Amino acid sequence: MDEQVTDGALLSAVAQGSSAALEVLYRRHASWLIVRLGRRCADPAVVDEVLQDTFVAVWKGAGKFRGGDDAGAWLWGIAIRRLVDAFRRQPPAAYPLESAEVLGTRESAEDLVLLGVEHGDLAGALHRLSPELRAAVQATVLDGLTTREASRLLGVPAGTIKTRMMRARRVLRKELA
Repeated sequence: MDEQVTDGALLSAVAQGSSAALEVLYRRHASWLIVRLGRRCADPAVVDEVLQDTFVAVWKGAGKFRGGDDAGAWLWGIAIRRLVDAFRRQPPAAYPLESAEVLGTRESAEDLVLLGVEHGDLAGALHRLSPELRAAVQATVLDGLTTREASRLLGVPAGTIKTRMMRARRVLRKELA
């Protein structure tokens, strides 16, 4: 398969069953996905599992891609959702820092934040945000997308993402104060 083919064209080919197109997508995107996932999860085995799950989801759902040639944001959205799913499958640690020390591993700051997002005060505050504000926070803060990537993912202008983030920060400050 030609390495110069756009990601959008590759995803169309994957949707039609081309494993060669999936292989090209994997070679193009796996390395940066591993790096970004690794920043959010200290366990390389979980990162590998999430990466595999991501490309299985791409294989099964490539026909759902509607973003032209901006496949990176779409792939990252799949990957981060798979990572959150992996965290949900793990039992919540009562004392994450102490349990990490006992096991001889270090949990990343992102691991601790995601635990707070799932189980702490932040979880309730996020759930009380309007769906539009919550989606902006999810895309930019939790998923790590740029404003432009979040804009494309959510189908709204970049300025709207910035405004929603400003409003969300204001609401969360009041909720968590």
